[in-house]
Amino acid sequence: IRHALFYQPVKVEGTSMLPELVDQERIFVNKFVYRIEQIARKDIVVFWYPLDPSKSYIKRVIGMPGDKVEVRRGVVYVNDKALDEEHYIVPEFVDHRSYPPVYVEPGHYYVLGDHRNQSNDSRMWGLVPERYIYGKAVFRYWPMNKMGSLD
Repeated sequence: IRHALFYQPVKVEGTSMLPELVDQERIFVNKFVYRIEQIARKDIVVFWYPLDPSKSYIKRVIGMPGDKVEVRRGVVYVNDKALDEEHYIVPEFVDHRSYPPVYVEPGHYYVLGDHRNQSNDSRMWGLVPERYIYGKAVFRYWPMNKMGSLD
């Protein structure tokens, strides 16, 4: 099966990507897509955790190389412009704290979980090197009633 090379099944562990991804859901990660297209802001990516590369994390890309990312009272600003996150952030999951500006260096990304007050992400441990990102979350296959493409 040729697709086995490109798609890896992954079990979601934890609540950092609520409401889009729920603990124990099963998704497919496209491991090939970033060889033919660039990582884009708002992609849901799977990567090796920079502080312990034996662990995989899943988060949403917020800051691209060259960006300045700042969180002011829960609102994310990219290059001093508020980021529209309405379609994936639920008000009760907003972390209303502020975080200092971070400049995203070349070859790195700033990532956040959608469940901001429950996510261990770039606000705590910094940037993700591009070489640690090994796929894009593209499709949920379990539970069956939620099967479909990921946003």
